[in-house]
Amino acid sequence: MSTSAMKSGQASTGVAARRAFVRDLVKLTKPRIISLLLVTTLCAMLVAAKGHPNGWDVLWTMIGGYCSAGGANTINMWFDRDIDARMQRTTGRPVVAGGVSPTQALIFGLGLVLASTLILGLLVNWLSSAMAALGLVLYVALYTMWLKRSSIHNIVIGGAAGAVPPLVGWAAATGELTFGALLMFAIVFFWTPPHFWALALILTPDYAEAGVPMLPVIRGEAETRRQVLAWSVVMVGVTLLPYVAGVAGLVYLIGAALLGTAFIALAAILFRKATLYWARWTFHFSMLYLALLFVAWVIDAA
Repeated sequence: MSTSAMKSGQASTGVAARRAFVRDLVKLTKPRIISLLLVTTLCAMLVAAKGHPNGWDVLWTMIGGYCSAGGANTINMWFDRDIDARMQRTTGRPVVAGGVSPTQALIFGLGLVLASTLILGLLVNWLSSAMAALGLVLYVALYTMWLKRSSIHNIVIGGAAGAVPPLVGWAAATGELTFGALLMFAIVFFWTPPHFWALALILTPDYAEAGVPMLPVIRGEAETRRQVLAWSVVMVGVTLLPYVAGVAGLVYLIGAALLGTAFIALAAILFRKATLYWARWTFHFSMLYLALLFVAWVIDAA
């Protein structure tokens, strides 16, 4: 083989390696999970601004929000690498698989957090930046580093982290947090347990193997299904509060009622039929449910 051919092959290998590394960095941010968080952030901006937020504020909030959530997810994978190595679902994650070293992951995660703080603070407003920082602390410190490994109530309390993006969006659009923002926070907070426990039912063997005290591991699947149904009923009740409080109108109420009825129906079926089939249906529908509920509120506000 000629020298030029060898150099060309080495260059191709180097390019492929760099591309693989970049793909692994993107995987660390968990793009699919972030997409739903950004939907709630954007919807909060649209509702707060009556359908007409500033375009630049939307752009920088989406970028800053992605960096904040991506940084939190990256730090989560750095910290949880020991657990991830014992769970079949997570053994392919970049840190466990060796595509990114733990040090590289931590530096990348902290860099994203810093970028988010500056982007939101300097280009949007410091209240939105502070709300993003609050979400980071709740997810990384409260949930990942403490509750996830120590408490059966981990997802209930830690769920506050996933409820922060609407606060970021509302603050970005208006520079303040009103009662409507707090109601959006409450909806996502009460949505998190039935959403995540449906997933936990699917992943019970993994959580048991890793020693994570999720509800179905500690209390059993029957109790978890009962809790999914109970929290679903409470959640749907909370979703009606925006109309009762006068911060959302009839369009939102109709959407919330229809979607809530479907959610409770699925949770009731899951309660009666202990199958992974219905756990998957409940989990996947829960994500669509939240997105459509917020979209209904946007339509109502606009």
